[in-house]
Formats: sequence, C-alpha cells, structure tokens
Amino acid sequence: MNYEIPGRTNLVIACVQLAVLASILWAAGQVRDWGAVLLLSVAYGVAMNSAYAMLHEAEHGLLHPNGVVNDAIGIALTLFFPAPFHLIRQGHLGHHIRNRSDDEAFDLYFEGEKPFWKFVQLYGTLTGAFWALIALANLVVVFNPSMRTPRAMHIDRTTDAFLESLNPKYQTLIRIEALAAIGLHAALIYFWQIPLLQWLAVMFGFGFSWSALQYAHHYGTVRDVRKGAMNLKTFAPLDLILLNHNWHLNHHMHPTVPWTYLPLLSEPDERRGDMFMAVFREWRGPRFSTERVENRYAGRIIH
Repeated sequence: MNYEIPGRTNLVIACVQLAVLASILWAAGQVRDWGAVLLLSVAYGVAMNSAYAMLHEAEHGLLHPNGVVNDAIGIALTLFFPAPFHLIRQGHLGHHIRNRSDDEAFDLYFEGEKPFWKFVQLYGTLTGAFWALIALANLVVVFNPSMRTPRAMHIDRTTDAFLESLNPKYQTLIRIEALAAIGLHAALIYFWQIPLLQWLAVMFGFGFSWSALQYAHHYGTVRDVRKGAMNLKTFAPLDLILLNHNWHLNHHMHPTVPWTYLPLLSEPDERRGDMFMAVFREWRGPRFSTERVENRYAGRIIH
C-alpha cells in the first residue's frame, strides 16, 4: 500500500494549531482571574499536545514531502513547546532505537542500580518534571551546545545513552532554535503583557499533561524495541485531536507510516486499553527485574 504523506492537510492543521496556541498565550495576558487562567492552561495542554503530535510527524519526516517545509513547520511548532526541534527530534528517533532496552526502561531497575533514582525519573515524568527539564535545556544548549559530558561525569544509563547519540552537526542549529524559543516567549510575555506566573501556569498545562503521557504507551510492555508499546484510546474526538498518536504500537511497528493511516494497520475489532488507566497504572512505580536487554544500536549517532 502507498502511504502518501498528507502534506496539504498537515499544513492546514499546523497553521490552525499555531494560531490557536498564539491566541491562548495572548488571552493569558488579558485575564486576571485564576479560574480563567486554569481554563487557558487546559486549553493550551490540549492544543499543544495536538501540535506535538504534528511535530512528531515532522521528526519522522512525515509532516510534508518537502524536507525544508517539513523541518520549518516542525521548528515553528516546537517553539511553542518551547524546545529546539532538532534536539527533541534526536531524542525521539533515539527512543525508537533504545525503546525497552536497559538503556530506556523507566519502569524497571536492575542489580547494581539505585531504585530511588528510577522512582525519581518515573514519578518526575508523571508530574511534569520531564517537560521542565526539556524547557530548561534551552538555556543549557545556549552555553553548552553539544550537551555532551565526560565519561567521568556519569549521570545515569538512560541519560548517557541519549547524550552519546547526539549528532554534533546539529549543534549550531539547536543553539539557534533554543535562542529563538527563548526570544519568542520573552517577546510574547513583554508585548502581550502576560504576567510571568500566568504564562508559566498556561505552559505547565501542556507540560504536565504531555510529560504524564510520555511513558503510558510503554509501561510494563514486552522488552522489544518495536513491539514494546501499546495501542491505547481515549474517546474519538480527543484521539482525532491527538492525530492518532494513541495508535502507538502501530507507530513503533511502522514508524514511516503517516498518522492518517495508523488505525488501518490494525484489525477493526482490535481491543485497545484506556490511556488514562494506563497513566494511572504507572503510579505503581518501577519494579526490580533480572531480565537484561542490551541496546543493539548502542553508540549509534542520530542522522
């Protein structure tokens, strides 16, 4: 079957997403009631999770058949994350080669590892800390574009594997994107007179929800780089807004297939788990495992 990239459709959706995101941030400067701020926070969470699903297409080169257009729209969407597109792109493509190996198993700890650190990682992800770290990375890459650390400064296996996969050829571009993200939000805060706490509250509406969902599709799954994912669901309108991102197993099995075709890769009667229940299950925390799965692609640089 020919899985044609729906370039025009994606461009229209991306333009709507950008307009909605900008409108929500503008509105954050117009309100003073914290009830309204909360509503804007929820709205930004839904809109930016949808935009993340679209920039996820860009990470795989599936947003538009023209590579320049694909990356340009991906960069524009990622500014509202806020993050450097080419940094999170490398992180995501690296996820596809590290998934469920010992290099990326946040729900497990092994002999010789500190369980406390795995609990910090998983519960930090569930409470928004993962997004906060990526947002703070904008500042880090401005002063240390490579983000590389000496072997002597070992952090943890997952972080080390991520840092080792970074391609030096993107360093300058990532630094420019980080400066653009910082500059954009500083300008929006200044010119639209958004109180800093209200800006942070609205942004965290996305950060909390996005971060909490990041491992829901993988928690407790089989230790296989492709099969270690689940197809989940919420309800039809939200699944559509999220651009079929919940068909996550299908995506991992067929990462070059655009979002519009992912449901077609399953049988019509396939039973999918509930996404919100999947997030709830993660609060059980990491468990000890003696099953070791080496990353076959360890040391590979992302291109």
